[in-house]
Amino acid sequence: MKNFAMIGTAGYIAPRHLAAIRDTGNDLRAALDPFDSVGILDSYFPHAHFFTEFERFDRHIDKLRRKGTKIDYVSICTPNYLHDSHIRFALRNRADAICEKPLVLNPWNLEALKEIENETGSKVYNILQLRLHPSIIELKEKIEKAPKDKIYDIDLTYLTSRGNWYFNSWKGDQNKSGGIATNIGIHFFDMLSWIFGPVTENIVHLLEPDRAAGILHLAQARVRWFLSINYDYIPDDIKKKGQRTYRAITVDGTELEFSEGFGSLHTRSYEEILKGNGFGLAEALPSINIVHDIRVAKPVAPTGDYHPLIKY
Repeated sequence: MKNFAMIGTAGYIAPRHLAAIRDTGNDLRAALDPFDSVGILDSYFPHAHFFTEFERFDRHIDKLRRKGTKIDYVSICTPNYLHDSHIRFALRNRADAICEKPLVLNPWNLEALKEIENETGSKVYNILQLRLHPSIIELKEKIEKAPKDKIYDIDLTYLTSRGNWYFNSWKGDQNKSGGIATNIGIHFFDMLSWIFGPVTENIVHLLEPDRAAGILHLAQARVRWFLSINYDYIPDDIKKKGQRTYRAITVDGTELEFSEGFGSLHTRSYEEILKGNGFGLAEALPSINIVHDIRVAKPVAPTGDYHPLIKY
């Protein structure tokens, strides 16, 4: 049994990490969040020590280590801009870090983390759960067996509407979230570059707080992509069902079906990490480069073949 600590226990994604720690047979010894709405702990680890102040949490982790109860892993579910700081905390306490996407906001932050990995011998793992989805693995295997010179035409459309709260939270602050491509698109960009190879050109057509679009050229794919948190873009038939999210990926006109099977992917990620097979700094870098380049890009007017939702 491994000992875990968690930072960001009140967040949206934290329950998936709590379930993964429990379902892999491990124990959460301490948790931290400035907000105390963490009754969810009762369903998983009611005995875990909980702190709202980092200084007290830090002292507790140090006390455990001195008493011989070392924390093996720190799970990080905090706002994006805090990830690298919390990863460094984990490594300096000789624990491995398990962090949500994006691992960091800027590519050069990874270099600093690599140095601390080398100094401490501890590891950084990123949750890249789409790489473990059966449909995604099946697609990757299919592409690997196909001719290497084939270029696939891909459309990525991800519309996940958010209310007014979004722009008053850290998610709506580009300096804290990295903007829309980082906040809601990074797992798709990771998946696509993992399957179709490195970026050859990254063109941005639209870059607004609530939507972004462009063309991403990969070694074996041309990706027309559109991301939005604006409800107005949701198709009418989806709205009529009372739903607020629409996701579609097509490969050469054929839709990639992967709407099912997400429930256990965090647990699968933890299983692989515990076996030493998790995704580290090198695996995280390509998608971080992609979304960073989108964030700092100067959009160009779309011409020729571009994502159809841009015109609306």
